[in-house]
Parts: sequence; structure tokens; C-alpha cells
Amino acid sequence: MTKPREAPPRSRRSGIARRPPSSPTPPTRLEGGFPLGKTGRTHPPLGLGLWAMGRWRPEDEARTKATIGHALERGLRWFDTAEVYGAGRSERILGDVLYRAGPTAQDAWVVTKLSWEHLRTAQVRPSLMGSLQRLGRSRVDLYLVHSPDPRVPIAETMAALETLWTEGMIGAIGVSNFSREQLIEARAALRKTDVVVNQVLYNLFERDDGDDVLDYCRKEGIVVEAYTPLARGLLAGRYQSGAVPVGPARSTGLRDRLEELQERARRLDALAREAGVPMASLALHWLARRGVAPAFGASQPAQVDDVLTAWAARPTDVVLSRADTIARGDAD
Repeated sequence: MTKPREAPPRSRRSGIARRPPSSPTPPTRLEGGFPLGKTGRTHPPLGLGLWAMGRWRPEDEARTKATIGHALERGLRWFDTAEVYGAGRSERILGDVLYRAGPTAQDAWVVTKLSWEHLRTAQVRPSLMGSLQRLGRSRVDLYLVHSPDPRVPIAETMAALETLWTEGMIGAIGVSNFSREQLIEARAALRKTDVVVNQVLYNLFERDDGDDVLDYCRKEGIVVEAYTPLARGLLAGRYQSGAVPVGPARSTGLRDRLEELQERARRLDALAREAGVPMASLALHWLARRGVAPAFGASQPAQVDDVLTAWAARPTDVVLSRADTIARGDAD
């Protein structure tokens, strides 16, 4: 039996293995990816989600820009934002960083989202135009419906999006927080293109939304993106005692089961140490093994390095299977 490697040093703040301070941080080659429907493009395997970076206070903008810029330098190209993030401030900050990065950002994969408050036909085009203006771009690579609204027919929204796609303002159409049934309805409304992405809450501890659509999306060639892949930090070594995770309403289940999940997180941490990998490696590669693309959050450059270190350390399939068992609460 191969002797486990010694676990790398860990950050006291995040619990993710850290590169020594004096070490260089060269660009990371992110191997792999997923075919993006019939577009001929490849969806990146790992991305940076910009939800609530810096809480959007003006005094935090410098740190937020530094984080995005550092992610570019480290080789990340998928950036996920939305018009509702900071009431447009997220898009503006991302656009500014990409503009100032010049050639470095030429191959950036920019994703933004149409608010659930703007799903009527008359609202879709103005929303996209506003996003493009803030991003400083003539088109967006991928445009997602942020969440369905039961008061607005899905077919109405998709028809408006398809018009913008035919005009070349959208590289591809996707959705977010859609159930399997809603996804089928959205696809049926399109005539010339198809839905290529469904972004959902998905991680080792919060599986319902992802499990609901995963088999269908695999069969239909739709990429499943996972937001909150590290469960608000619980799967990266944070909140193992005391503190309560904060985050979107869809993650309140973490608070409701906090003590139970903290115990499982401690067992996952022990497994990661035994395997000689950062704890976050278990969470990220559990998703990747299922064919899911994680979009992680970071509020400072060091956290980008933490995640890339975790991504570079791939656990064995045996370790990932054990992680799956522990996270479900089964005996291991």
C-alpha cells in the first residue's frame, strides 16, 4: 500500500493547504473542461464566482479588483457574475479589471445572469444591454436566467433570449436554479439553439438541486455548474466549531444541520490529512468526478491560491468514494 504523502501546511483562516509565502505563484494549467452543447466551445472546469465579493462596499473595491486580477494571473478564465450582484457593481468591477488586464484577459469566459425580476419580454433586452455596458463588452459568452419566476412563463423569457442570441449578443443561453421540469420547459421554448448550462447549488453536503438534474443533463449534454461548492467554507476547513455559515437563503440548510455537518466536516478533514491533500480537494474533485463544473467564491487573492492548490491535488477515486460516504453520514 502506498504511504500517504505528508499533508501540506494549512491556512489557519481557511483550512485549505497553503503555498509557502516565499514560493512563486505561476499560472495554473486547468486541464479538462466540458463540451458546451453544440457551440463547439469548451466550458472551463473551474471558475471564480463573484457573489458578494467584498460585500460591495466602495472601500472594498480595491481588494475585490486585486482578487479578480490575481485569478487572471493564476490562469483562471471563467468569471461568473450577475446583474443583481451589488446592483450591477460586480459587473462594473469585473469589466474594469478585464479591460485593464489587456491581452491577458482576451480569452476570459464571462458569464452573467438575467435577474428573476426582469423576465418579461420588454425587460430582457434592456437588462442585457445594461450588463454589457457595465462589463464593457459587445457580447457575453454565456447568459443565464438567474432563477425562474412562477409568475412569468418560461417560454416568454426564452423566446426573448433566443432573439438576442440570433443577434450575436449572447454566445450561449443557460439557466440557474432550474428543476428538471423547468429545464425541459425552457428547452422546448427554443427553436434555433438550446440551453447549454444549468447552474445550481451543489456540494457534498447540499445535493438535492444537483441530483435532481444531473442525470438528465448528462444525457442531454448540458453542463451542470455548481455554486457554493465548498458549502460556504465548511468543506474547506472553516466553521468546524462555533461559527455559523452565512450565505444565500438556499444555503440555510447548513445552519439547520450545523452541528451534524461540523462532525462530518471534521471526519472529512481527517480523511484529507490521511490522503495528504487539502480538505477542499475532496469537495472540488467530488464534483469534477460527477462531471460538474464548480464556481468557487473568494474575497482576497490568497483564497484564490488556496483553491488552486486544492484543485491541483487530486484525491484518488477510493478517497473520493470515502468522502462521499462520510458526507452522506454513512459509516466509513
